[in-house]
Amino acid sequence: MDVLKRRIGLEQEFFLVDEAGDLSHRGDEFLQGCHLMAEAEGLNPQYFVPEFVKSIIEINTPPAYSGTELATEYLKNLNLALAVARQMGLRLYPLSSYPLHIMPVMRDHPNYHIQARTVGYDRFLHAGKCTGTHLHLEVPPGVIDPLVAVSYNSTAKEREELLNIYNLATAFDSALISLGRACPFYEGEAIGLAAHTIRYRGSEIFGWEGVYTGLQPVGGLMPYAETVESLVEQQFARYYAWLQALDQAGIDRHLFLEAGGSLLKSAWNPIRLNKLGTVEIRCIDSNYPSVIIAIIALLEKAAHRVRSEQLKVRSAKEVHTFELDENYLWVPDFDYLNGELLYAAATEGVKNPKVKAYVDSILQFAIADGGEGAKYLTKLRVQLDKYQTIEADILQEFTPATAKLTRDEGLRLVRECCDKLEAQVSWLDTEHPLAALDEELAVL
Repeated sequence: MDVLKRRIGLEQEFFLVDEAGDLSHRGDEFLQGCHLMAEAEGLNPQYFVPEFVKSIIEINTPPAYSGTELATEYLKNLNLALAVARQMGLRLYPLSSYPLHIMPVMRDHPNYHIQARTVGYDRFLHAGKCTGTHLHLEVPPGVIDPLVAVSYNSTAKEREELLNIYNLATAFDSALISLGRACPFYEGEAIGLAAHTIRYRGSEIFGWEGVYTGLQPVGGLMPYAETVESLVEQQFARYYAWLQALDQAGIDRHLFLEAGGSLLKSAWNPIRLNKLGTVEIRCIDSNYPSVIIAIIALLEKAAHRVRSEQLKVRSAKEVHTFELDENYLWVPDFDYLNGELLYAAATEGVKNPKVKAYVDSILQFAIADGGEGAKYLTKLRVQLDKYQTIEADILQEFTPATAKLTRDEGLRLVRECCDKLEAQVSWLDTEHPLAALDEELAVL
């Protein structure tokens, strides 16, 4: 496969709600409807899948060779899911957290119970109260080995590409958090933080109570890989950290393995290697299609430029933005990226001057690749001082950040978000969704 023809894929999680906006646990019935409609329309039913709680479903795409192709497949599958929901009197709520208090119903699968017992059931339920979007950047076929992380049979060139894409994805972490912040409410409160980020990955340093607060090797952002050897060592260190956590929870290791656990399946990090042959980016909030498609364009262009120009992506001390120097793309040092920058991204976001400079440098780098979507990203960069996340828009309309959300307000918010999702799918469902985004006058 030509190095410039790598593919990109997407998974997005959605809450299932009824017409009033209340959470629905009819996920299995809904997915059965999606499978039947997909088969009737000649589409692949495997792209409509369950999540670990019955009120969240996941819509995937086939691998695509361009951002335009990926966005088209994404909208096609989302359109089908919305049609099934209408038939059942259900709706899809697209944002990263359900705004009111909920009690998720977990599926009775061994692997979910093992995870819950290991991290603690109450802590694990945070994962059922948040939804995310995952993007997959393909790397050379066969270079990722599920047993040893990186294949012994891969070439030096293939391994170098893997390192560069892994490091690029890692360096994007705080930018994706900042640009994609979706729902400001968690359990009925506006907490003033990126809820999906803090409640999923967590942090002992910042006092964020999340699923992986005490297990950062398993669920936190891992350092850049300066060499293939360090990348492999990182994978095994994380695996053994998880096995030790199982031991501490009194769970026999063989139960994890019998439930499908493995070296790569012990990773719930924001950036991880996937046995599908991709670097998987998991730090993005679930959000409206306009935001997801813009992020697709941003990541695709940056990855394409790294590959086509054969850039080496490396970090350096005192580097706080993306800096291009001949065939090196220098990115923020990990201590800064996962420390000061992460905290600023999860609190102030792009309103913070350091976050703004970092995001601006990423946009500048990606825009240079050109093509569909570049016009929109250029507008975004020009208007970055005035950029409003979906989270900020919602806070302006609903309530001050110090107030609690009433049940009626929460249900109204859910219904309005469902309305906006359906309107955007209708507006963007064209052969060239990135071009449609380019023609929008305002940054969404």
